[in-house]
Amino acid sequence: MVVGLIILAVITVGVETHIDTSLITASGFLEPSLLGWQLIYILPVAIVTNDFFISGFWMRTFASKTDKDLLIGTSVATVAITLILGLVGATGLLAAWTGAYPGDPPQSGSIAFFLLLGQLPAWVVGIVLVMTVSLSTAAFDSLQSGMVSTGSNDLFRNKLNFWWIRVAVIIIIVPVVLVALESPSVLQIYLISDLVSASSIPVLVIGLNERCYWWRGFEVVVGGLGGLLTVFIFGTIYYGNAQEGASLLLLENGLYGDDWSAFGKSSTTHILQFVKIECQLTHSAGAFVAAPVGGLLWGFGALALRLAFQWSQAKVKGHRFNSLDRPPPAPPSFYTGTYVEAEELDPDREQVYTQGTTDIKGKFF
Repeated sequence: MVVGLIILAVITVGVETHIDTSLITASGFLEPSLLGWQLIYILPVAIVTNDFFISGFWMRTFASKTDKDLLIGTSVATVAITLILGLVGATGLLAAWTGAYPGDPPQSGSIAFFLLLGQLPAWVVGIVLVMTVSLSTAAFDSLQSGMVSTGSNDLFRNKLNFWWIRVAVIIIIVPVVLVALESPSVLQIYLISDLVSASSIPVLVIGLNERCYWWRGFEVVVGGLGGLLTVFIFGTIYYGNAQEGASLLLLENGLYGDDWSAFGKSSTTHILQFVKIECQLTHSAGAFVAAPVGGLLWGFGALALRLAFQWSQAKVKGHRFNSLDRPPPAPPSFYTGTYVEAEELDPDREQVYTQGTTDIKGKFF
């Protein structure tokens, strides 16, 4: 369906739209801008960290039989997504260069795609809208499946009836839809979740590295909360009052500000003099720098505090300080050898294999 949508849109847009070359220079979209440079940093940080919280991606990851299959699948998906998003993103430029955007009266840039769509024949508009709604429904279905899986496995450890989980997901969706309808901007909702993930994921990823066996859940929690606190502190210093600093946590000014609050302010120029950059970053950029950097600083501060406490505790109680000792290797939780074909052992069974019940728990503190 996605391929069909892209082919149909490319052909009809190429045939039916007419670019006014005088608008290309006048629009200034091909000129470098502060916002463009900021987005080179903001979007990768926001999207990559936020993807760690999307259950749909993890479901597909765990469904891969081998690491090679996962690598091939993600590589193909990366190429496809890059091409698709490149084509869809180009509709904004085409809308401006054909005169469809901003329109009369001026419209928001977020609907540039639909403004361009309005120049196409009615039958094309109908097909594209049907496909768009279908794709949105498919994405929503994946989200629901991910929520059900997370609720059943992670929250209740598969001890609660599956249908109760599904009912709970349906109930949760109601306030979510109401919030989305009442929110002044859907982008703002995404940005808030991106900010939370940007503050918590960097400190979480450290714990996934086998060499960082000394990293505990305490550092992850403190680092995640500390990253958000750092955004508040940055916003308070940047705007000069705590209320505006709290508003920065909600990114009420959106992503496309004309200051450096989503990246610093001229008052911090002395910190960045060694790179000769006048810190005039947008509020979004500043927030997305403060969140991961602050989270890491708070995380390592929590690590130092925990180790100091445990070292002092070991001295007082007279036992060995072992907080930096490498943990013993965990036994395998299931058999990873070659499966034995059923007909070789028991013709009444399809497959024979051995599975253990090893329960591995990490340490929080």
